[in-house]
Amino acid sequence: MTDAAELQARTRALLAAHPPATTDRTEFLRARFDAGLAWVHYPAGLGGLDAPRALQAVVDAELAAAGAQDNDPRRIGIGLGMAAPTLLAYGSDEVKSRFLKPLWTGEEVWCQLFSEPGAGSDLAALGTRAVRDEATGDWIVDGQKVWTSSAHTARWAILIARTDPEQPKHRGITYFVCDMTDPGVEVRPLRQITGEAEFNEVFLTGVRIPDAHRLGEVGDGWRVAQTTLMNERVSIGGARIPREGGMIGKAAGVWRDRPDLRTHALHRRLLDLWVDAEVARLTGERLRQQLVAGQPGPEGSAMKLGFARLNQAISGLEVELLADEGLLYGDWTMVRPDLVDFTGRDAGYRYLRSKGNSIEGGTTEVLLNIVAERVLGLPPEPRNDKDVPWKDLAR
Repeated sequence: MTDAAELQARTRALLAAHPPATTDRTEFLRARFDAGLAWVHYPAGLGGLDAPRALQAVVDAELAAAGAQDNDPRRIGIGLGMAAPTLLAYGSDEVKSRFLKPLWTGEEVWCQLFSEPGAGSDLAALGTRAVRDEATGDWIVDGQKVWTSSAHTARWAILIARTDPEQPKHRGITYFVCDMTDPGVEVRPLRQITGEAEFNEVFLTGVRIPDAHRLGEVGDGWRVAQTTLMNERVSIGGARIPREGGMIGKAAGVWRDRPDLRTHALHRRLLDLWVDAEVARLTGERLRQQLVAGQPGPEGSAMKLGFARLNQAISGLEVELLADEGLLYGDWTMVRPDLVDFTGRDAGYRYLRSKGNSIEGGTTEVLLNIVAERVLGLPPEPRNDKDVPWKDLAR
């Protein structure tokens, strides 16, 4: 088994062969992937070394000390956190070999085509259709997706579509990799309360997907999608940050820098939220340690739930702390950003953008149900549509 000393030696060999100061960034990232140092817990030949996940920190520390550039994970978060684990679990050898390397290096951006205008919280009710072309074996996809982050920059998408309307809603879905450059793909911006349009709606008209780009069995897409969704909630709610990092760091910074704004009541609220943020950070560390043993479970939903509530409370406190200054807003220009930058913007942006945290990646209401049923073991809500063919559901 690969140990810390071996990983340290491999990383130093990589740095010696490809000095970060003189090596093109993309070339260095490709070499890192080929050396098995991208994600060490992945299989050999796919960017890893079949090593324990916890040893990734050894590699990262060596690279950071040498000033090596990373793959800009915030820009490719959907690929790293959602697409990659699903491709690894359900993709063929050819699919994994084709997609994982450019995904990790950031040469190909990914997006997620799941939610629809009539299938958000009830995702299994989705109506986008994929019909098999018997002559070629390809799938022809028609439908509409919505709230798609990064669709305007994405090269590929993970997509779920209905392949059998005769089956109940959870059983007639199939999972695909979709080419976002197909002429039948149309991406339109959705302007948000922040002024920008990081989200999009995507229209699919006669989009052709080869059967080789299907992940999992036909009709088993809901099970495959659970891998994506569980990883999504961990990647949103369980990101690694230092103590007093993220949103609480911005609020604490205002408190320290502006004594003229302080009140006893705001101090008490800040202390409470600081403790909550530290508890959430340590819980995220524990969750990542549990991931060493396998795939994330429903516990990730609790992390994402706490993340949303905490972000909204902290950003609200920061705006109140700034008083009249908190009402100022830096820039409401319509732009289509490559990533979401909470800490690099002003308090007004953080306050408005955090409102979406309780919707994206699973609404608060849905996540509460998941925690209640799958973590706490409480009785499930009555559902009278689970065994009804999708075509017979009221819409």
